[in-house]
Amino acid sequence: MSGLPAATRDWLAEPGLARLWGAVRKRLEGNGVRSTGSLRLTAVSAQERNDLSLLLGKPLTGTAVTVRLDALDARLRASAAGLGLREVLEELGPPLTDRRAAREDNAAQRRHVWSSLTSSLDASPLAGQEWTRQWSDVLRRTGVPKGVKPEAAVRTLQQAVQVLTVLLDSKRTGTRGRGELAATATGSAHGLDDGTWLARLVQRGVALAHDADLPGNAAGRRALWRLVSVTPDEVSSTVLTYGLRPTGEGWRERSLRERAAHNAETHLTPRDLLDLRLQLPAGTVIHICENPRVVEAAADTACAKPLVCTSGSAATVVLTLLDALAATGCRFAYHGDFDWPGVALANRIIRRYEALPWRMGAEDYERLAAVSQAEGVPQLPLDGRPVDADWDPGLAPAMTALGVALHEEATLDLLVEDLSGPTR
Repeated sequence: MSGLPAATRDWLAEPGLARLWGAVRKRLEGNGVRSTGSLRLTAVSAQERNDLSLLLGKPLTGTAVTVRLDALDARLRASAAGLGLREVLEELGPPLTDRRAAREDNAAQRRHVWSSLTSSLDASPLAGQEWTRQWSDVLRRTGVPKGVKPEAAVRTLQQAVQVLTVLLDSKRTGTRGRGELAATATGSAHGLDDGTWLARLVQRGVALAHDADLPGNAAGRRALWRLVSVTPDEVSSTVLTYGLRPTGEGWRERSLRERAAHNAETHLTPRDLLDLRLQLPAGTVIHICENPRVVEAAADTACAKPLVCTSGSAATVVLTLLDALAATGCRFAYHGDFDWPGVALANRIIRRYEALPWRMGAEDYERLAAVSQAEGVPQLPLDGRPVDADWDPGLAPAMTALGVALHEEATLDLLVEDLSGPTR
């Protein structure tokens, strides 16, 4: 219920006083909600001048008005309003925010966050080590991520100290899973997943403690975890392969050759790639496709040539495999979808590995589009922003002109035919 008489409230809410109330609100919120000091309004209109004269109780004639806030507060209290300046403002609008107090409170909370980190380090076996000082300094400079409340920041920093204490204990032996470590520290097996602030805190600490660079990719982060005998999840992501015949005599290499001999596809995990000796004859051409259906068709028809599938996006495990194959002197030929994401992925693979385009030219696209149209295949619209193909400047214009997206399945017969030839 309003504390102002209705008629008084209506008059105070007149447009002629709106600019005054806005300026006063801003001033009070910035000075600790105190009715002190003065403010000046310029370019005052005739209506504003009339209303301000009535409000202040004195005639105003110019186009600029200076208002003392203590005098305005006293004038309101003595008037029909019967309320002070702060109360009137809150009657006419939302409650005032003491921004100065809020800033001071935020500063106090920030000091508490970092003092709690100092206390946690001082009380831990990590105290006094040079890298912990560097770690603390870096964290203070980078600050708390946006949206993380102070109490959550304190808790997460304490968890980071706890995890680092465990990981850097010289007496600790054996390995442990990252999920197990996370569950112990946070109650959740996902507490140290990539992308979490806690994981970034711990990884930075491990890197500093071992005088190592902070990794910028998933493979580097896994290597950093292994440096402190933590095994990240290296089994859930896979790369689909077919026909790989490494020359090593370990059971993993023999298994791959055995599956290739039986025309069976193989899913390799990051853990497999850690221990697999992927030595192939130098110059071996590895064909790369985008869609698993190509691998399936190659297996069904007992194709002879090796094949790696990006499964659409070329995740880290895919690039890890291709990097290993490239290191042995393998060469690559790439085919993907004729749509804009497909061209972007092809650019990425071809640039990284100097791969040859495999039936990926403008002529290939136009021929395939004509065949699919003649066979009455439903035409998929080509959506999105055009992407220039590094290997063929005519491809993007040809695709734009026809406006048809063609996935790898549309050229499956030709791809299988290429894969059926003799290997090197």
